[in-house]
Order: sequence, then structure tokens, then C-alpha cells
Amino acid sequence: MKSRPLLSAVIATAMLALSLPGALPAVAAPAPDNWQKVLEEANGQTVYWNAWGGDARTNRYIAWVAEQMQADFGVEVEHVKLDDTSSAVARVLGEKQAGNDDEGSIDLIWINGENFAAMREQDLLFGPFADTLPHFALTDPDNNPEVVTDFTLPTDGYESPWGKAQITFYYDSAQVDAPPQSIDALLEWAKQNPGQFSYPRIPDFTGSTFLKQALIELSDQDDALYQPVEDSDFAEITAPLWAYLDELHPHLWRSGRSFPDSGPNLRTLMSDGELSLAFSFYPTDAAVAVMEYELPESVRSYVLEDGTLGNVHFVAIPYNSPHKAGAMALANFLLSPEAQARKQSLDMWGDRSVLAISQLDDSDQALFEQGEQHPSALPVDALSNTLAEPHPSWMTALQDAWLERYVVN
Repeated sequence: MKSRPLLSAVIATAMLALSLPGALPAVAAPAPDNWQKVLEEANGQTVYWNAWGGDARTNRYIAWVAEQMQADFGVEVEHVKLDDTSSAVARVLGEKQAGNDDEGSIDLIWINGENFAAMREQDLLFGPFADTLPHFALTDPDNNPEVVTDFTLPTDGYESPWGKAQITFYYDSAQVDAPPQSIDALLEWAKQNPGQFSYPRIPDFTGSTFLKQALIELSDQDDALYQPVEDSDFAEITAPLWAYLDELHPHLWRSGRSFPDSGPNLRTLMSDGELSLAFSFYPTDAAVAVMEYELPESVRSYVLEDGTLGNVHFVAIPYNSPHKAGAMALANFLLSPEAQARKQSLDMWGDRSVLAISQLDDSDQALFEQGEQHPSALPVDALSNTLAEPHPSWMTALQDAWLERYVVN
């Protein structure tokens, strides 16, 4: 078994060695003792939160957040549902190019990876602000570097964490006795079970993450994946991936001639009995679906033996947001024990918390207690082996290469 970079190791290296070109000069943000002033300014504002809208559970949680923000802080939250975060990045860039530096249309963006890197490079973000949020300290950032690092890049306070994701496979145990435990084993399993597996069409985020998972397992040049793609021989490093996909695709759902639109669409295909093996970027996805009668009770979750790709997702404030106080109040609420516990609950969304739960006081820790583990959920310690995200430039390069190779114009 070859050694692969774990999240903690890659983050430590990045924090020591990496700096971003073209970063904005530090923007004065309220100190913690001025937080009341931020809340006073936020009261009455409407925050336009651009966030992926492709999953009913995510939307349900954001709707709950909006209710709490209105009731507790007098802040109205409008969920602007996105199919692709890059469209929000393009809008902010277009506003900057048009000279709109004060009255932008976006106040908060759910963001990470290549989109965060693009916004930093183009000077499109307000900040640093994250370490001024009163609840940010609950993430224990000094001992939890993943909350201050995004796809190898230090966040430098320009985005605030709010959730964690990791590739998790799930299968119907009534049909599958021994699910594949590696990317190589997945190929052999697909050959023996034609049409029973697929992955979302690129550039869907979940589908793109599958490409990165496969590349990490198949490549013998892992170090290159954690540097800018232009510093490497892309064709040589990715050759094993394309060879693998060329062999895999004929055995996928619809013989690889078409692909599901998204992770939720994969879940629907499982529900309809068209697939017996699927995956999600949310570890509790299958368990929540079973609870809500979307998947059969025989569904079980697992991760690959050598670990799976994981990351933290963040929120960021565009530089030209006219409602920065409201956006900061929202980002801070998202980090509150109440909001994090509600988000992690299988009854709401099931998205993992970024808080250092063991360091919370007893009453806040109690919010995270969920009773007996659901049989379709992962064991508590299953996510201990988290593989680090490659440099964000690899995401875009892989997407472009996949589209060129597999999409007929």
C-alpha cells in the first residue's frame, strides 16, 4: 500500500510555505469588543447568500438559518440558489470590471477550492474578517489547521468555515455482499455488475471530486498534485486516470454514454433501483435518505480502505458587498453551537460540524448528542483517514480535460 498525503500533513506544509499573489491589503474589521456595533449595523439589512441549491436538505437548513437570523438579529437572508459557484465568482468579477465597488449584488458566497483561489487572485474578497467572529474561536484554529486552509491555500481570514465533507460510498446490502474497497477494486466490481455504478457528469463538484480521488489512488506522483498544475507534466501524471476511465465507462450506468447530473441524482438512481452502489460528498447522506424513506433500509455506508478525499467548506464576503455587517453576523451564526448542531442533525441535513466539540462546555456538547447510531450511517471513527485536496488548479485542469475527452461537441 503506497503512502498518500493526509489532510493534516498537506495543510502543515502549506501553512509554512505558501503565499498568494495579488492579495488585498488587510481590511479593518471590527475587533471582538466591537461586535455589538456590527450587530447594530446588521439589524435591518438583507443578506443575499449565494449558495448551491441543488439539494433539498441543504436548502431546508438554509431556510432554517434564515428564520433564526430574522428572529434573533433582524437580518433577512435571501438564499440565491446556484447550480455552479463559478457563476457567482463571474458576477463579482464583472461588477469589479464595471467599476461597481460598493453596491455588489452578492453579500455572502458558499465557497471553497478553485473558486476561492480565483477570487483571491482577482482581489474580489473582503477581509480578513474570520478571526474577528466571536464563534470562530470555537473551531480551535491553532490545533485544527483544516479550518484555515482551503485546497492547500491558507485562507488568511478571507473565508469562514461552516461544514466538513468527505467522499463516502454507500450500497444496497440486499444486492451487494462485498462492496469494492479501492478504486482498482471498483473497476473490477463494475465489470462484474454492469450498469450498477456511475458518477456525476463533469463539471459537477461531486463528479470532479471522484476524478481527484481516482487520480490520487492511481498516480505515483502524489507530491505534484499539491503544487500548481502548471508546474507538472499534466499529461504524464493523468495518463493512468484516463486509461482507468476509458476501461470503466463501458460498465457504468447507461454504458457511460450519459451521466447523472449531480450527487442527489445518484441518490435518486439508487432509490429507483437503477444503481446498487453510489457515493456522496456528505458522509451522512445515505443515512438521512433512509430515514426519509428515499432509500431502502438495507443501504449501508463505508469509506475506501486507504481513505477518501475530504475538505472543509467556507463562506466568504465579496469585496463590494453593501451588507458586510449582515454577512459577518450570518457567518458568525453559522459557527454557533446551535447552528452547527442543527446542521449536523440527521433530522435536518447531516453536514459535519467544524467546531472542536470536545472543547465546548457541557451544555453545548449536549446539543450534538444524537442517540443510537443509525444502521445506515458510518461508524464514528470511519472518517479518521482523510485524504487532502490537491491544489485547486488541478480541479479546473481535470474538468477541462474530461470534457475534451468525453463530451462530443
